[in-house]
Amino acid sequence: MKALWAAAATAVGAAAYGLSRPGVRETLKEDLETVKRRDPAARNDFVSVVSYPGMHAIWAHRGLHRLWQHDAGKVPARLMSQLVRTLTGVEIHPGAEIGRRFFIDHANGVVIGETSEIGDDVMLYHQVTLGGTSMAQTKRHPTIGNHVLVGAGAKILGPVVVGDNSAIGANAVVVKDVAADSSAVGIPATVRPKRKDGAASAKADVETSTKRPDFVLEDPALWI
Repeated sequence: MKALWAAAATAVGAAAYGLSRPGVRETLKEDLETVKRRDPAARNDFVSVVSYPGMHAIWAHRGLHRLWQHDAGKVPARLMSQLVRTLTGVEIHPGAEIGRRFFIDHANGVVIGETSEIGDDVMLYHQVTLGGTSMAQTKRHPTIGNHVLVGAGAKILGPVVVGDNSAIGANAVVVKDVAADSSAVGIPATVRPKRKDGAASAKADVETSTKRPDFVLEDPALWI
């Protein structure tokens, strides 16, 4: 019991220290705004903080990624990332590079490999894998551009590049590059330009986010 109280006190102290650092509170505020913008079920910030395991995994990753930058921190970061996986259902390797306003909805069974690179304003649904196809210790995981949506169950494998403003359909298996402003659906995924008939782009518009959703899935193959 004493050990649990000590761990809790340490966690509270670490959180208080983190929130006191410049930029951390602003980032947290941005994250909470992202939850409300991405998920219409998000009612308030308190619910978002305590009940969104995807956000917990992302917050943990930010700290572990910094730890990973130091040789002495690689083993602790890797071990703690496995604890985060157990607690949240999301496995993000501490070596992965992730941009701002990243969101994982219905977080469960998500895997993001070591050399993955994810841009800003990216959204993943449950059961998504950003995996490798090689045992070589080189770049072997996907690079995801800005303003990309990845539907439930999609697998993006190997060092492929998914361009900005693209959408990956539910359960798609992507093994080749996806051009910007495209959608990819099927197994293996077929890439095609996004519709030009006025359907909303996947690009997030922060200034008008209260007026329209960021992601309108115009193609039934993308529905989640």
